[in-house]
Amino acid sequence: MVDFFRLPDLGEGITEGTIIELNIEEKDTVEEDEDIGKVETDKALVDMSSPYSGTVLKLPVSEGEEVKVGQVIMVVGEEGEEIPEEEMEKEEVEKSEEPAKPKPKDRGEEIKATPRVRKMAEERGIELTDIEGSGPDGRITEDDLEKSEKEEKPARVQLKHDFYGDIEHVEYKGVRKTIGDKMSEAKFDAPHATSMDEADVTELWELREELKEESGSGLSFLPLIVKATIETLKENPLLNSELVEEHEDIIVKKYYNMGIAVATDNGLMVPVIKRAGLKDVFEIYDELVELVENARDRTIDLADLQGSTFSITNYGSIGGTYGVPIINPPNVAVLGTGKIRELPRVVDDEIVPRKVMQLSVSFDHRVIDGAEVAEFMNTLIGYLEDPEKIPLD
Repeated sequence: MVDFFRLPDLGEGITEGTIIELNIEEKDTVEEDEDIGKVETDKALVDMSSPYSGTVLKLPVSEGEEVKVGQVIMVVGEEGEEIPEEEMEKEEVEKSEEPAKPKPKDRGEEIKATPRVRKMAEERGIELTDIEGSGPDGRITEDDLEKSEKEEKPARVQLKHDFYGDIEHVEYKGVRKTIGDKMSEAKFDAPHATSMDEADVTELWELREELKEESGSGLSFLPLIVKATIETLKENPLLNSELVEEHEDIIVKKYYNMGIAVATDNGLMVPVIKRAGLKDVFEIYDELVELVENARDRTIDLADLQGSTFSITNYGSIGGTYGVPIINPPNVAVLGTGKIRELPRVVDDEIVPRKVMQLSVSFDHRVIDGAEVAEFMNTLIGYLEDPEKIPLD
């Protein structure tokens, strides 16, 4: 019996991906659940496993090819078995068929689009009357704009030199483009404001050294900051919320899923430590190490990038002091932590060296006011400067 392995539904509304790696060739033997390659979506790199055992009769895709959900990736059967021609012919027809170009709207016909989409169209010089909306009730979406722009954009010759010297081209697509789109959406949809302050973390430094010595682990500061942040969110719950603007609803979360920004070769990813309030600092540290490793080698599960209620970006780990972080939707706030520096500070009327960390909180001003963020910051600083208050378990 001939079996057709098609690109499965990967969830999260993902409809296509790019074949990055194939571990098989035609005439190879595969086993059920065997890893046959990787496909890159606009969110992550996903392993493909064969649901069938047998001989690879046909491999109609190649590395670098874009494929859609439902498209045949591999045909498996018994060695020498013939593939039903009608099935492959049907597959080729479906791949080659281009969707019909939408009929332009009459000038008098109502154009359904959000103010944001209208503004984007105006900035890009796109005429909305020429676009058929794919959203509810024919509403024109951002994806419709992108598709229209690609259809109208002429082929571009990529030069290796400009007027001043050599240049290199780096593709802006896949994960990198998704990050860019998400950050643009966050920055322009949510009116950002940022509050900055500093914390004397001398005692936190000493606590971390004690815990490292006692446990024999490489415990970093971040799990302690996560625990301090959770305690702070309990006292300032509005920062642990989500705005559903179309329903005029602010959803305050009673649990704490902490998104942690991670720099990777493919851009910024935000793995999520689920139910972090129920884990001790060592569990958070171990989970964080695993998530960071998976994010950087692009084996992270899509589920590990979803569900955050608040995010932290630790640019101090790469030497940054201050930053103005961008909110990670659907969160309404993000904490940025700088590197810990030894600086002179006044303690008991004396100038002494202290360990100091700069802090930044960017927030959605539709949901949170500056006074609430000041309270959040003061509470957080209180925990960081008196770490005995931080529950370690």
